[in-house]
Amino acid sequence: MDRSIHLGLFVLGTGNHTAAWRLPGADDSFQDISVIQRMAATAERGLFDLLFVGDGLAANLGSHPSFTTRLDPLLMLAAIAVTTKHIGLGATMSTTYSNPFTVARSFSSLDHISGGRAAWNAVTTASAASGGNFGRVHPDHESRYEIAGEFIEVVRGLWDCWDDDAIVKDRATGRYIDASRVRTLDHQGKFFSVRGPLNGGRSPQGQPIVLQAGGSERGQALAARTADVVFSVVQDFDEAKIAYAGLKERVRRFGRNPDEVSILPGVMPVVGRTDAHAREILDGLQRMVDSTEGLAMLSARMGTDMSKYPLDGPVPELPLPETSHGFARAMLSKARRENMSLRDLYNLTAAARGHWVLCGSAKTIADTLEQWFVERAADGFNIMPAWFPGGFDDFVDGVVPLLQRRGLYRAAYSGTTLRDHFGLRKPACGEYPAMMKAARERAAARA
Repeated sequence: MDRSIHLGLFVLGTGNHTAAWRLPGADDSFQDISVIQRMAATAERGLFDLLFVGDGLAANLGSHPSFTTRLDPLLMLAAIAVTTKHIGLGATMSTTYSNPFTVARSFSSLDHISGGRAAWNAVTTASAASGGNFGRVHPDHESRYEIAGEFIEVVRGLWDCWDDDAIVKDRATGRYIDASRVRTLDHQGKFFSVRGPLNGGRSPQGQPIVLQAGGSERGQALAARTADVVFSVVQDFDEAKIAYAGLKERVRRFGRNPDEVSILPGVMPVVGRTDAHAREILDGLQRMVDSTEGLAMLSARMGTDMSKYPLDGPVPELPLPETSHGFARAMLSKARRENMSLRDLYNLTAAARGHWVLCGSAKTIADTLEQWFVERAADGFNIMPAWFPGGFDDFVDGVVPLLQRRGLYRAAYSGTTLRDHFGLRKPACGEYPAMMKAARERAAARA
């Protein structure tokens, strides 16, 4: 095949399902590095492209319980880097509550530590509660994305201030650095003033991979202009196909090659011996959901207090929230399409926080993933196990071998860097910043 499925592991606490930590034998701490290293080892055994860790900048005691207490993502991934050899390592860092120099240096450092496996998930931070931890008023949606566009360009520019061969280490002459191959950035923009360069040489990948997950119009535009991998929120195959084609066309309009941007929908697989057995597993998980947590999560996704509506009544007409458009749009569309009650929507959110739940035997799940991939609704999938270790083991040991036998998925790693896994070459120094500048100018001309 000219394409093969990409798989990312989305690690959200000890499992994507809010109640799965209660299962006998399930992991119940996301602050135990040995637990997280075991997750990474299983993902590497399954030949996954990437392990991805989300983040938030405010404690929410009513949210996903095992993700409320967590380690700093960059420190966590540095620890994982020394116990793995192949899997990519991606983490979230905010463009609203960070600064470009720190982000560029941190992910360049992770790329060096891991031998070229770093990925930055550039997010604008949806939660207004984050502002209180930084003494700032949370910017509105449009402002956050305007800041993010400039922020990513600065980071990309800082990654290219050093040529690949700037560090010469010539023992005969005593010259360690060729200063002619190091440049300042001298960025002066609307939001940032950054001189550069980084105090470290160019990273093994040249440019660590950039991840994006924006679902709004501004988020989709930013992803098409700047991202190498896009995480999407889906609930319906036909809608996913349309969204996939639309984003690929956006990428093309920015002067980029659509085949070099991978789209990975998030999916929570529940694997059983049979479809009926998988349904029993999911039903058992649903019975353990705390109703207070479930309603709090639904309210957060919808951007309004959902407790004021009757659970057994219809899903109310709601505007897209100021927080995350992607989740609300996908869930409300599903609710209208399937004539769901608010309780149905609540159950969907409690199960997978608004992500796609795929429940069935290993064959059923493999068949579905194959259809989505072959018919171009996805380039791969961000796998969100309901719990660790068992829920993830079921996928790696049951579904992955089926995809391999069908020729849809790798049988071995063919390279050492995350760019190798995604079939992306190492860019020439200065290539990405020039490309992004041209894309921004195209967007301005169309506007």
